[in-house]
Amino acid sequence: MMSQETKDVVGPVLGRVPSGVFILVAGDGGKQKTGLLASWLQQASFEPPQVTVAVNKSRYLNDWLTDGCPVTINQVANGDGILFKHFGKGFDPDADAFAGVEILEGRNGLPLLKAAMASMEGRIVSTMEAGDHVIYLVDIIAAAAHQDASEFAPFVHIRKNGFSY
Repeated sequence: MMSQETKDVVGPVLGRVPSGVFILVAGDGGKQKTGLLASWLQQASFEPPQVTVAVNKSRYLNDWLTDGCPVTINQVANGDGILFKHFGKGFDPDADAFAGVEILEGRNGLPLLKAAMASMEGRIVSTMEAGDHVIYLVDIIAAAAHQDASEFAPFVHIRKNGFSY
């Protein structure tokens, strides 16, 4: 366990590691679908195109994210005040997470968020435990730009402390 003295030094430095802001969308294999705010996402491979995304172990969505599970990853634009606020509050499993949000249906049957800069569709291919989070490796199989890709200005999140969101 890390001492408080070490945390006081590590926290402010770790919090300055920039991350993007994304909305991860998944379903339970039936009728339920939800989205959650995810900021720990990173490209992991060129060929095949893959990303990793970390989800806190306390989130029920982990029960839905199994190998082969389809997901969509929606990249939030800088200055966005809609998606960040809407999905940042979280949803119960039976709540309509997409009420009031304009969506398109992806090839995988999951919502793509039109207010996002872009959406990527993928499948979970592996999982790794990482402390209080689970890291998912996602094969990207399709993408859609909702804005001109040359004008993307992504939302970049920097935290005050590396030990909290």
